[in-house]
Order: sequence, then C-alpha cells, then structure tokens
Amino acid sequence: MPLHVAKHPVGIESRVVMLKSMLNLESNDDVVMVGLWGQGGIGKTTLVKALYNSTFRQFEGSCFLANVQETSKGCKDLVTLQEILLKDTLLLQQRLEVSTVDKGEGKWFGNGSRIIITTRDKHLLTCQGIYQDHVYEVEALDDSQACELLSKHASQTHQIRIDLVNGALNYAKDVWESTLMKFSRSPNKNFNNVLKISYEGLDENEKEIFLHIACFFRGWKREYTKKILESCDLETTARFEILVKRSLIRIESDILEMHDLIQLMGKDIVNQECCDDPGRRSKLWLYDDVDEVLSNDKEDCVVKAIVLKLPEWTEMCIHPNAFTKMRRLRLVILHNLQDSFQGPLCLPKGLRWFEWPGCARRITGYSSGSMKLVGIDMSKASTTVVPKQFKDLQQLKYINFSYCKSLICIPDLSCTPHLEKLVLSYCENLVEAHASIAYLEKLRVLTLDGCSRLGVFPNVLKTKRLQRLHLTNCKNLERFPDIPHKLESLTLLSIEGTATKELLSSIENLVSLEKLNLSVCKNLTLLEVVRLNWNFSRIILVVPN
Repeated sequence: MPLHVAKHPVGIESRVVMLKSMLNLESNDDVVMVGLWGQGGIGKTTLVKALYNSTFRQFEGSCFLANVQETSKGCKDLVTLQEILLKDTLLLQQRLEVSTVDKGEGKWFGNGSRIIITTRDKHLLTCQGIYQDHVYEVEALDDSQACELLSKHASQTHQIRIDLVNGALNYAKDVWESTLMKFSRSPNKNFNNVLKISYEGLDENEKEIFLHIACFFRGWKREYTKKILESCDLETTARFEILVKRSLIRIESDILEMHDLIQLMGKDIVNQECCDDPGRRSKLWLYDDVDEVLSNDKEDCVVKAIVLKLPEWTEMCIHPNAFTKMRRLRLVILHNLQDSFQGPLCLPKGLRWFEWPGCARRITGYSSGSMKLVGIDMSKASTTVVPKQFKDLQQLKYINFSYCKSLICIPDLSCTPHLEKLVLSYCENLVEAHASIAYLEKLRVLTLDGCSRLGVFPNVLKTKRLQRLHLTNCKNLERFPDIPHKLESLTLLSIEGTATKELLSSIENLVSLEKLNLSVCKNLTLLEVVRLNWNFSRIILVVPN
C-alpha cells in the first residue's frame, strides 16, 4: 500500500520528477544511491514518501524505514532495522535473524536496486559515496507555493479569495514575530527535540561555534566572526562548513545565517544552563541580563561571552570591578552602551576580544600580569583610552582606535610582536606615529586615513608582511618612508590627499603592488610619477589631478 504523504501535497510533483531522473530508473546495470539533504522540518520525509509511492511498484520488493536516527540508538536497534529491511524487501513471512551489524555497502545490493537516504548531515552522504550529482538539497516552498498551501488549508470546503490569503500572510508576519518572542521565553519542547538532533551530533568545539552564532553572530560577516572566535581558541577553519552540512547554518554572500527556530533552539540551550541567574550562564545577549551581571560585583560569575548590540544609545551603570572577577570571560562586545561610571576599566587576564566603540572609560588598570587579549576595538572613544604602554598585551593581533579625537600619538608598539592590523583612521589630533610600527614583522594592514594632523611618520618601513597601507587625507604628511628591501606583500598603497612632495626611488621595491592612489597629491606632479619608469601594466594607477 502507498504511504500517506500529506493532506495537500503542494510543490511535490516537480521535485519528484527531478528525483526520479537522479534515480535513473530505466537502467538495471548498477546500484544507485540518492541523498535528500536539508534542515529539520523542511519536508525531506514528505518528499521521499511521495517519491517512494511513485516508484515502489517498479521493484520486486521495497521497504520504507522511518525515523532511523531516533530508533537506532545502539547496535541492537540497528539489527532490528536490518531485520525489517530484509523482511520487507525479500517479501518474507517472518523476520530473518541478524546476529551482528556492519555498515551497508552498495555492492551488497543487486543491480537495479535504488537506495534513498534523507539526512540533515551532508557528510553522512559523501562518506557513503553519494556525491554532489546524487545529492538533492530540499528547499522551502517558494512564495506562490506557500500561498497555495495556505489557501488549501484555509478553505477546506469553500473557495477563498487570493487577496484574503495575502492579507493573512501579512498578518501572519506580525504573529510570527510575536510567536518567536514567546518561544524565546518558553520554547516548544517538541520543536526543540527535533531540531537538537543535528546539534547533539557535533563535537564540543563545533557546539560552541554554533551557540556563538545562534546567540551573537547571526547576520555578521563570516571573516570577522572567524577572527573573533579564533581569538577565543575556537577552531573555525572547517567547522563552518560542518555546520552548513548539518543544516544548522547558511552562508549567504559571506554572511552567517540560520533559521529562526534553529536560532531559538541554540539560545534555549544556553538559557537552560541556569534559568533564574544570568551570572550562571556562559553567554549573555539581552540588556536586562547583562545589566544584572555588570551592575553587581559577583563572586560566582561563570559568564564566558557578552555581546550586546543595542539599536540606540542606552545607559548602564557598570560596577567598577564587574569584569575583574569574571575569570572565565573571553569575549566582550558592547555597542551603543553608555556607562554612567567614569572610573578606570580593569579587564580580566583571560579576556581575548574586547570591543566597545564609544567607551568613555580609561584603560589604566589591568589584572596583574600578562594578558591574553587578541583584539581590542575602542573606536569613537571620548577620552584618551590608549594605554601609554602595551607591555602586558603581547598577544594583541588587532587594534582599532579610529575616531579617537583625544589621541595625539601612537604609543610604542614594540611589545606587541603579533600585531596584524592597526586601524587609527580619523584620529584628527594624531600628530605622530611611533617608529615601532615600521618594525612589526607580522603587520599586514595599517590604516591612518583622515589623520589630517599627522606629520611624523617612520623614516624607514621595514615590516615585510604589510599588505595594505592607507594614508588617505593625511594632509600634513610630506615625506613617504624609505623602503630598503623588496616588499613582496604590499598590494595596495593609498597616499591620496597627502602633502607628499616626491616619490622616493625605493618605492620601486613594491614589487607586488596592484593599486597605487596618488590623487589630490597637490605637491606631486605627473612627471614625478612617470620618471620612476615602472611597469604600470600590472597596477591600477590613480594619478594626481
């Protein structure tokens, strides 16, 4: 007998046609395995039932095994499933006894056999030898199909006007937002149990990455998120792809995305760590929870990460010692938060990433000893926030103090040998760049755009890994530094709008340069550029006006 598919099987027929072509039913020369892959609840089982109904009569025997993952928790349960498979496909009156279990192989099946597998984990298909041309990604219904399905459910016996359906859909958007808010407070256990199947198959590192994305980084750029997570000792190189294959996240135009219900499931996992005390949870992202933890001096706080992005400037009174006793704290990102306390900011030794644009606090005290801070962003700060020395911040890779109007000089950075990116754009009162930046061996990006008073710059540029140097609109900068060796990494150089009077001959050592911007350099003539006798064929050259 055919299987029950759905009361209103909308959008299924065309998908069945596609899958039947992948099965190559006309051939009996080999065994074909096809995989249906997609996130939980997307309709994989419904689709495969329809495919089964459309094809099973062409075979001598057939079997549909439902809920395999849920019913196969151990070898004993797998044996039971194998016995059912053998009984149904061989048309036996009673089960065969299977004494041991081993993985299935295509060669065990007779030529002409067709095996269809549904899964949320794409890797399970590839490890069975089912490759891309035999993997079908199950996607959601398009808008017209969704409208049709809603219409069929809404009008059991009567016709319904399409404008009413559209009106219902618009109303449903508001109801959906309200429902999501309700689920965020009290998630549906049945939904979560279904969605958590993919999550529970992850290793601990992958679980942490997923929870960070669910709680904090949905909608963020992949590369930026990767820097933050890796600074917190989470290995992301292959893990994003694993989460994609498990149908837990999507990557769209380099942006991390996930389904609303999957995100709520991730947040609920964190909330269940301690329902009534946010200080006993590993991650905080709601204002009230962050306020409760940071406004008090808690001894037993286990928080590892705080990310709070507010839509507009909001005030919070942060306790002077709020951060120092958070020994497990690794990540702090605070956007649009104004602290009513003006004392010094003291950070814990284990903190890896600190991002607080517009911070009004002074970083004058650290926990004693060397810190593990990898990234610091205190752009748009209203006070002189840069420490006079960085001797306790030897692990720093990323510094952003752009738009800090009170910053006058770049301090000695020789104690930060791992620094890769230094951004000091639009520090309009910055007059001096310390000579140490010229010797940072791992520095890749140096951005000083808009530092209109900058006049003192290192005379010699010796950092060999520099890839991008931005000096746009440094109107006081008259001299470009000497480059005593071939700089094989630098691909972009912008000195647009500077007061540079000449290009030194050593600039020819920029052997990998791809773009050179010299526009609005009023003291530089086109003749000065041409006399360098460069091979301009490989360079985008923006010349003086």
